[in-house]
Parts: sequence; C-alpha cells; structure tokens
Amino acid sequence: MVAQILDGKKLSAEIRAGIKEETAALREKGIVPGLAVILVGENPASKVYVGQKEKGCLEAGFASFLHRLPSSTTQQELLGLINRLNADASVHGILVQLPLPPQIDPDTLLAAIRPEKDVDGFHPVNIGRLAAGLPACEPCTPKGIMRLLRTTGIPLPGKEAVVIGRSNIVGKPVALMLLAESATVTICHSRTNDLADHVRRADIVVAAIGKPRFVTADMVKEGAVVIDVGINRLEEGLVGDVDYAPVSEKASWITPVPGGVGPMTIAMLLENTLEQARKG
Repeated sequence: MVAQILDGKKLSAEIRAGIKEETAALREKGIVPGLAVILVGENPASKVYVGQKEKGCLEAGFASFLHRLPSSTTQQELLGLINRLNADASVHGILVQLPLPPQIDPDTLLAAIRPEKDVDGFHPVNIGRLAAGLPACEPCTPKGIMRLLRTTGIPLPGKEAVVIGRSNIVGKPVALMLLAESATVTICHSRTNDLADHVRRADIVVAAIGKPRFVTADMVKEGAVVIDVGINRLEEGLVGDVDYAPVSEKASWITPVPGGVGPMTIAMLLENTLEQARKG
C-alpha cells in the first residue's frame, strides 16, 4: 500500500479562495475583517510565521494590524495594548505570537483577550466550551487537522485515534475534537508506557511531539491515517515527527512536511477571524 497524500497546501488554497470571496461580499456591506497580531522580540521563526499571517490577511482582503514590540516590553504594557484592541471595533481577532520573552506570563496575557476575539482558540473559556461540546472558537491547528481528516471520507465514529503529545495548542484540543466525532481517543506522551503498542492499535495517528521521525513504520498499523504536525529543522531541511517514506508505504493517508498541516493552520486562523467579523 502506498499512502494517498493529504495535501494541506491545496486544501488551504481552496479555503482561502472562499474566504476571499466572502470577505469581498462583507466589504460591500461595510464590514472589513480585522486581525491584530502582536509580535514581541526578534525570534526568527516567529517573524516568519507573523509574515505568513500578514500576507494571508492582505490576500484575503482583511485589515491587518501588526504590533511589533521590543523584547524589553513589560507585561503591563502588553496588557494595556490588549485592552485597547479588545475595545477596538475594527479588530475582530487578536493573536499573540508565541513564544514570549521570560518576563511575560503567556497564560495571563492570553486570558486577557476577549474570548470572542481569541481567534487562536487558546483562551480558557474557548477551551472549556470545546471540552463541554459547546460552540467555541476552535484552535487553528487542531481545526485544520479535522478538516484534513474529513477530506479522506473515512467515518470517524468508533475509530481508534492516538494523539502523541499533550500540549494545550495541539494535543489536548485535537483529542477533544476527535472525541466529539465519536472516535475512541488515547493521548500518549513522554511518560506513556509502551507508547509504540498504543500507536500500533490506531486507525488514526496524530503526531505532535516535536521529535524528528519519532513515529516509525513498525509503530503504524497497515492502512492507518497518519497526521504529522511536527516541524523539525535538521541540516537536510524540514522533517516531521513521522518517518515519512517508510510510513507512507503502510498508511492509507498521510500528511507531508512541509505542505500538510502547516498551511491549514493559517487558513483556519483566517476562517476564525472571518467568522467573528460576520457576527459583528
């Protein structure tokens, strides 16, 4: 078996084209979706990600408000900026690019964003609503993963899903989303005993552990769907958390790195912002 490719680049382009059309229609009604992005410091990877988000906003026809702040910025200064953005009717979404300098507590900062403007889906209210099965602004990467899974046409109810990684950004929320689709979900992490045995039972594997080529072919069941969230920079370039070539010979579907989950994250950020603009 050779896996079919879950092409996040292609799917995200289709979604972004639809967002652009909807945005044009909203603009005719005098509504311009606005996304404010806060970047603190000079982290090279963060600057790349913020540039991609700004480009996505401009292509979609959004208003983009980029706030570049020095690494010496205090927590009080950031909280003041967030309060101003919370009160700004032209801003429908607020995103704080992580990581932040050590003097700033990210949990305090993220909790200060109004839940309806939390287009990253990290606010405790949104995570709580997600856990309770209530409508919420869903975290972008997990939302993108679920959209990719739907394109396979494989029904999720009853499927064994294993999520490797328990982060608040990917692991926990994607587990909640899979559970909401009636999959049977196991979360594995660095302290899991016999982790490979858990993965071998999985119909769906979501690898979000941050270790290059951690998931090997001997860990994957024949015909499994494999979602690789990892982005690891090695000398030979970007690689995922999955040993792609051998695993693709056993899986039924697999996401490449790059070009899989990554492009979907940006598309879902734009979609979340558009949804908030629609609500006014």
